[in-house]
Amino acid sequence: MKLLIMGPPGVGKGTQASLLKSKINIIHLSTGDILRAEIIKESEIGLKAQGFMNAGKLVPDKILLDIIGDRITQNDCKNGYLLDGFPRTLNQAVGLDEILESINQSLDFAISLTANEQELINRLINRGIELGRSDDTPEIIKNRQNVYWENTAPLLDFYRQKTLLREVDGLGEISQITDRILKALE
Repeated sequence: MKLLIMGPPGVGKGTQASLLKSKINIIHLSTGDILRAEIIKESEIGLKAQGFMNAGKLVPDKILLDIIGDRITQNDCKNGYLLDGFPRTLNQAVGLDEILESINQSLDFAISLTANEQELINRLINRGIELGRSDDTPEIIKNRQNVYWENTAPLLDFYRQKTLLREVDGLGEISQITDRILKALE
């Protein structure tokens, strides 16, 4: 099964991706983890990505698409994969579709975890207090939420039109949310 998971910051994408990978026996592919691994390997593409990151810039779509395209063709992805943190923009989604088409693959579902925005803000503020995270202040959280809704939310319509979108309530007990996702994938 080939999936992607998306949703606003704090909704629990990473938590759910970690649980889903073992429940349906697929690889969890976090864009951040993949980028860090390429940088550690000092691969050509990793070094290019690092140059942008060191300059405080976003890694360009072309580099991200090359990295993802290479990663999903590796042997450990034969049973499927769950993309987490990619695509984040409409251009990336279109590019991903082109890559998948070129290797005779397609996504099975796009999971969107949903939640009340104020509930997420409260959750992230509490996480910031508990874990001492500097990126979980009210100002930064609001900005991250705005960036999500401006850049990533258009993907909802993109995947809805392809009838791949499965919207799942992302609030509640972790196990309840996992069960909701699994039911939506049936």
